[in-house]
Amino acid sequence: MPGTEAISAVRLTVGGDVLCTNLAVQGTFRISGATISGEFDLESASLSNPGGNALDAYHVHVTEDFTFHPGFSAEGRIILSGATVAAAIGFCGARLNNASDIALEAVDVNVARNFDLGLGLSVNGGIKLDGSRIGTQLSFRNSTLTNPGGTALSLRLTQARETDLRTRQPIDGTVDASHAQLGTLYDAPATWPADLRLTGTTYDALASPLTATERLDWLRRSTNGYLPQPFEQLAADYRRLGHEDEARTVLLAKQRHRRSTLPLHLRVWGYLQDATVGYGYRPLRAGLWLMALLACGALFFGAHPPAPLEAAKAPPFSAVFYTLDLLIPITAFGQETSFAPRGSGQWLAYALTAAGWILATTAATGISRAISRQ
Repeated sequence: MPGTEAISAVRLTVGGDVLCTNLAVQGTFRISGATISGEFDLESASLSNPGGNALDAYHVHVTEDFTFHPGFSAEGRIILSGATVAAAIGFCGARLNNASDIALEAVDVNVARNFDLGLGLSVNGGIKLDGSRIGTQLSFRNSTLTNPGGTALSLRLTQARETDLRTRQPIDGTVDASHAQLGTLYDAPATWPADLRLTGTTYDALASPLTATERLDWLRRSTNGYLPQPFEQLAADYRRLGHEDEARTVLLAKQRHRRSTLPLHLRVWGYLQDATVGYGYRPLRAGLWLMALLACGALFFGAHPPAPLEAAKAPPFSAVFYTLDLLIPITAFGQETSFAPRGSGQWLAYALTAAGWILATTAATGISRAISRQ
């Protein structure tokens, strides 16, 4: 009966397979601490204990596969926490329902091969795999996960050689992969969840060949505020592939995101660094600004040359080199000290001198930051 312990097999020891195909249970099926020297098969079984534990398989040891497919269904929580499975765990095509609560609790599970939660799996409720270690692949491919307003999938501290998150549709609920080690990660923009937590998450490679702009949309799905590590992890992946420009795009986006968290005066300085040198990741901008300011100054002073301070000692006037002397923080050509503009020319000279100092300072700061990150 629901709400009762229908089957109790605590610390059961079996020297072969446990075949529970087509089993129907009303209440809790408890087999915690069991040791099964073979396969544990729940194909087409139906377990029902709404609001309680449908299956309590805490700390079981299975030497072959632990299977819940095809046709398995459960009303209530499935507990596999602490389990050790020497082969694979499979939920392909299963239906799990524990709305607004955890439908599958598999914390600190050790699986030697695959943990397959895809190929038609439907879950109404949360999946919690925190701290689990999967020898080969953790797959959610073609599954449907729904837990609106809550955590639909928790992969905190999970480790896998490969992780496939290409679900049938976007996961409805939060996906928390904080501090997980996902190995090779398979995903698709069409099924990215709206709320994705990637704090401290690492991966060896991203299987989908997406641009940095597309991947930045992936990172921005986090609601945890500014976190530098996800940006640096993504940039490192692009660098590993030899895509330096994509890596710089990611690191520039990181600085822009950080800027939004700073006080007003630091945000203003950040905007200057961004506009001039892209925080050091777009150094050619400094050259473009220099050329634009040089052209403006040269055109103006070519048409309105300043008067010499001492006509007998002044060198021949050059609008280009005079403008360069104004822009460069050190006097290099002797023009600035030999001529004195008046009126609007004087104000332009002040503006070019200030622009030169700002450009030099932001360039030095930004490029130093970029080099220190290499």
